[in-house]
Amino acid sequence: MTTRAVRISRAVRTSRTNRIGRGLTAAALATGVLLPVAAAGPATAAAPTVACSSNKAGLAKKLTADITAALRGRPGSVAVTVYEHSSRTYCALRSWDRFDSASIVKVTVLAALMWDAQKKNRALTAGERRNVDAMITKSDNNATTALWKQLGVAKVNAFLKAAGMPATKPGSGGYWGLTQVNASEQSKLLGLITLRNNVLKDASRAYILDRMAHVVAGQRWGTPAGAPGKARVQVKNGWLPRATQGWRVHSLGAFTGLGHDYTITVLSHGNKTMQQGVDTIQAVSRAVHRDLNPAGSSKARTFEAPVPAVVPPAVPQEVIPPVPR
Repeated sequence: MTTRAVRISRAVRTSRTNRIGRGLTAAALATGVLLPVAAAGPATAAAPTVACSSNKAGLAKKLTADITAALRGRPGSVAVTVYEHSSRTYCALRSWDRFDSASIVKVTVLAALMWDAQKKNRALTAGERRNVDAMITKSDNNATTALWKQLGVAKVNAFLKAAGMPATKPGSGGYWGLTQVNASEQSKLLGLITLRNNVLKDASRAYILDRMAHVVAGQRWGTPAGAPGKARVQVKNGWLPRATQGWRVHSLGAFTGLGHDYTITVLSHGNKTMQQGVDTIQAVSRAVHRDLNPAGSSKARTFEAPVPAVVPPAVPQEVIPPVPR
């Protein structure tokens, strides 16, 4: 084959691959299922950038620009996913990078518990409900450990398989706070909680959302920053300092009751302080809330004026999850 023929053949294959990739993305957004995107190899890897798509004209471009601006100059490594159901809007940055979960894994623990109870057609016991309340609303570690041991890693893995979260790896040795997570699968988990599906029944989803809606005031920072005043806010945060990669600071948020339910996931590590991570998460979240709820939009709701500052307490109410020394 001549050199010119080889170049033409390669161009045809590249064009075909690009068309298939665009088709998969469109299909994923149409069905609400977030599909993994293969990472570029080392030879073609570039600095990660925010990528958004949307059925609403101009929204993807605005979100891309505003999330990028919110992150400019901020320390650490940050992963972001945003999903808005009605317009099939999806944004991602470093969505497959791995992070130590810290306490956001507690949402996975609760979802696995509900999924397991569904299979056995049983209600949660009074003791399980007490542990769930403590685990989610106060981020209690002892309650989490009790439920983690009750389920066992095998059941947690079975739930992750049913949920389509194969890259999420439970922490070994009982260290649930070192579960390996990524923003893409955390976004998928939030989707399973907010949208009807075949994994979690409506009653299970409602219970999980209700607990996340009643998180204590001192732990309602992060993705709720800048949310419309009339939105129903469901949140779970986590933070964990380690000798390597500094502070892990994460926030999962689901925002419903606006006629266009959406979720925001922000994971970070490499922060010098917890406050650095909080500030980064809240800068991203304010940009997303503003773009998804523009002034004058028929779907927008009144914002609290001024938007209240959302900061963690000087003395965190959550005990840092146990990790190996």
